[in-house]
Amino acid sequence: MVQRVMIIAGEASGDLHGAGVVRELKRLQPAVDVYGVGGDRMKAEGMDLIFHIRELGFMGFVEVIKHLPFIRVMERTLAQILKFKRPDALVLIDYPGFNLRFARIAKTYGVKVVYYISPQVWAWHQSRVKRMRGLIDKMLVIFPFEVEFYRREQIDAEFVGHPLLEVVTSTLNRNAFCAKYELDPAKPVLALFPGSRRQEIENIFPELLAAGRSVAAATGAQICVGVAPTLNEEHLRRMYRMNGIRAVSGATYELMANADFAVVTSGTATLETACFGTPMVIVYRTSWPTYVIGRALVRVKHIGLVNILSGRKIVPELIQHRASAGPLARQVIRLMKDPEALARMRQDLSAVRGMLGEPGASRRVAERILQMA
Repeated sequence: MVQRVMIIAGEASGDLHGAGVVRELKRLQPAVDVYGVGGDRMKAEGMDLIFHIRELGFMGFVEVIKHLPFIRVMERTLAQILKFKRPDALVLIDYPGFNLRFARIAKTYGVKVVYYISPQVWAWHQSRVKRMRGLIDKMLVIFPFEVEFYRREQIDAEFVGHPLLEVVTSTLNRNAFCAKYELDPAKPVLALFPGSRRQEIENIFPELLAAGRSVAAATGAQICVGVAPTLNEEHLRRMYRMNGIRAVSGATYELMANADFAVVTSGTATLETACFGTPMVIVYRTSWPTYVIGRALVRVKHIGLVNILSGRKIVPELIQHRASAGPLARQVIRLMKDPEALARMRQDLSAVRGMLGEPGASRRVAERILQMA
């Protein structure tokens, strides 16, 4: 019988999807001890946290270098725990920079390694695939095309479906949502999703707010900011001028479902928005050194997951210097005033949702973990 499972999830999306896995592990085997790195959602499902994801809220090459001392401390601490409280299986959720190094440590102790939610090595840094061979016992992927990619590299991979399909739902209709947040249901709602990490906020949020105000002036839209669970709403209000702008905390999916248009920072949130069929523009902005290095490594035409899955640009992407208030506002205004373009985008986004498989990914992952262990 499996007694212990160690899980490492390094960011908000990993906490969201990891929580489902912890929940299903506990349902299948109530006495299992689950511990590792995660967030409030995983803790609520019964996982013991050694490190919280809020301690890992940095991204990009330069930012990671600045935090190397802490990363080394975390790695040594987890290695000691793995050694003396050896799990039957180690489950790694995305977060490749750290997780692939830690997989090597785990293999030295003979621990089975299951990787859930593949690093996007098919998009950039494909050399990592060679490192993964021999380290990963089972790769559980959330996009169908990833199976063949890994099998070509002789890595055992299985498509389990996308976990978003288990959680992407809204309990509020348009009138109820607008009543709750004191909005006029007759006016369009523009949603801004600046991301879940501090650096994302610092790089992009001021530009989103400025663009949002221009859009509001041109279209009469009401602006709502989706505040990620890793962020503090009051801190955002103190740091950024948000007069007349609604902040929506703890109701991301309600905002996505009821928004007429969204501006979304590249990442999982683009797929979440797509699941509701909400038209959007994707933005991404980071430090220039990180951008230059990343651009040299990226091997795909698009950065937005909805565009990658579609194989073409169905949603505009504004990257780096283009992700500034002026160009962004002009793009959003153009689309919001073009009903035919919005209808095409909704249809394309519906097709993307169909590529994500069937609900039940967390259960399938938990079953595979127990089988592997």
